[in-house]
Amino acid sequence: MTHHSPSDIAFSPAVKAQQEAKGSRDLFAGGDVQNPWPDRITPDLADFIAAQTSVFLGTASAGGQPYIQHRGGPAGFLKVLDDYQIGFADLAGNRQYITLGNLSENPQAFLFLIDYAQRRRIKLWGRARVVEGDPALLGRLVPEDGRGRPERAILFDIGTWDVNCRQHIPQRFEAEDVRAALMQREQRIAQLEAELASRPKP
Repeated sequence: MTHHSPSDIAFSPAVKAQQEAKGSRDLFAGGDVQNPWPDRITPDLADFIAAQTSVFLGTASAGGQPYIQHRGGPAGFLKVLDDYQIGFADLAGNRQYITLGNLSENPQAFLFLIDYAQRRRIKLWGRARVVEGDPALLGRLVPEDGRGRPERAILFDIGTWDVNCRQHIPQRFEAEDVRAALMQREQRIAQLEAELASRPKP
């Protein structure tokens, strides 16, 4: 299918028909001209990707049955390989292989990234493929402080992406960040208490 604008990947004729019926088509059509959706990885997006510790990968079978798989790891486990491609090491799991089966017959895929602390989410449409038996590629993708046994690589080629609004995103913080903040506060309290104790009594 030929796309005249990157947003056509998300806005199929059926989607545009719904937008027209609901009164929002003019808004999005105008945006396609004035501010078209990006089709490559910008520096800002690359920074956002590098900071993520979690990602949701959406695929579907040839018959259209959807599936969402979660993948996580230390910041940097999701790697930008060039201006159009993201990759990550697929770790040993429950051996259902639903994502692998879907991608073997339907390369259309979707990545959903969400940062709860900053209340920001990014949607990426594209095509994904599984790469087996490439130790050099897998070596590029495995994070230094990662856990689990890497079995293969999954590469995602970006078609387009969009940033969602912050509305309705609950603000949550990583447990490690909360622990670090509490430790810093406790250290500061201890420091102030020591300073008070060292002052000469009147």
